[in-house]
Amino acid sequence: MAASMAQCVSSLYLPAKLKSLSLTGTANSAFKPLSFSSNASSANLFSTGLASVRPVQSSPNRRSIVCEAVTTKKPDSAAKRARQSEKRRVYNKAKKSEVRTRMKKVLEALEVLVKKSDAQPEEVLPVEKMIAEAYSVIDKAIKVGTLHRNTGARRKSRLARRKKAVEIHHGWYTPSPTDTAPTV
Repeated sequence: MAASMAQCVSSLYLPAKLKSLSLTGTANSAFKPLSFSSNASSANLFSTGLASVRPVQSSPNRRSIVCEAVTTKKPDSAAKRARQSEKRRVYNKAKKSEVRTRMKKVLEALEVLVKKSDAQPEEVLPVEKMIAEAYSVIDKAIKVGTLHRNTGARRKSRLARRKKAVEIHHGWYTPSPTDTAPTV
């Protein structure tokens, strides 16, 4: 590699009628083959890969080609954005899936309680623990930004309303009569 770099950094004096030039490194070199034609002299800079090539006019009859090793360029920001968004997509997908799974389990348990004709009030306690776990998962998803806070509030409200509907259905809870505003 050092030998190919030494070849590349040295100046080559070539006749003005240059049609094409091909610079290649050794077989195990890190450089890619470079080639250009005599019309490359109109360009200020020709670069590809790890080397930059630029024609230099030193005298009217002679031209020299200078090849210099340059540092590696930074990774493309679009590629980095794509990697970051894919990582976030997978993370958010897992969080949303966990929220849906917890909600589904709670709703199924509540459906079983509704269909049970001889259900006891103590049978709601395991469902309440499941609701608390679902609330926790929803709150964590909101905290990390996977769910919007209004979406989380709506989902928690849905669970609470279903639980209250089961309690009303079995007579374990009687809603208080609403106070109506006096009409004047």
